[in-house]
Amino acid sequence: MNKLQKPAENIYQKGRSLWSDALRRLRRQKLAMISFVVITFYVGFAGFIYLAESLDWNMQTISWEEETGDSYQPPSVKNVFGTDIFGRSVLRKTLYGVKISITVALCASFISLAIGVPLGAIAGYFRGVTDDVVVWIYSTLSSVPYILLVLAFAVVLQNKTIFGIKLTGITTVYLAIGLTSWVGICRLIRGEIIKRKESDYVLAARSYGCPTMRIIFKHLLPNVFHIIIINFSLRFVGFIHAEVILSFLGLGETDRPSWGAMINDARIELSRGVWWQMAAATAAIFFISLALNIFGDALRDSLDPKLKV
Repeated sequence: MNKLQKPAENIYQKGRSLWSDALRRLRRQKLAMISFVVITFYVGFAGFIYLAESLDWNMQTISWEEETGDSYQPPSVKNVFGTDIFGRSVLRKTLYGVKISITVALCASFISLAIGVPLGAIAGYFRGVTDDVVVWIYSTLSSVPYILLVLAFAVVLQNKTIFGIKLTGITTVYLAIGLTSWVGICRLIRGEIIKRKESDYVLAARSYGCPTMRIIFKHLLPNVFHIIIINFSLRFVGFIHAEVILSFLGLGETDRPSWGAMINDARIELSRGVWWQMAAATAAIFFISLALNIFGDALRDSLDPKLKV
């Protein structure tokens, strides 16, 4: 080569990882980004209420017990969603309900993942008797209608004491949902581990004498982590709906406002023509459910390598 000749420039571009490529594709979907903003608002507001209560801030936004008018005032400039039977702002009750629903959904999601992911991974890797036992357990649970199973757990856990902690209200709800909702993710992870356990990188790790648990949790699970995230986003809205149902039936939070309790109270009010409490709770559930479904679908499309264009 001539010394004066410059070396050829590298025409190859550096490849993108699965996560960076998924983020790039997700940003191009405007509707998904709008949904993400809505979800961020709900989660951020729930965190703000939790922080304000923990630090004992005197904020009007979360002081839902304060009377702001007469009983059953219709929506107005002062009270956007009117007032309830005690003259309390329905808007403040609806905003406070965000904390209850988001807290339950987050805690229930982490509990279900903490149970389902390890069980599914261990069953899929070891197979044999271990797999049979895990399959028998989740097959038994899945044979019972989900809502009845959640109700049964909620009733059993109500007012029980575990490790010195009395289970009431919101704690009972997210434990009941989390302990009954791990079946789907367990079945999904088990199938993915069965497909990947004979992959080249797993065989290489075995040949180097890598411990079994390290192979499962250090090599296999990181390769299916995107599936866990997708499942988390899609099931989050289901946990919110389960909390609303339990609160509607009187098994959830009773001392503080929640969307389910508001809908339960609004049943009687509808006969009097008082519709605004039902409308406020329903609208809050509708927007978070729509945003989570749209964002979950977009996230699944972005993280699925088979859908790359």
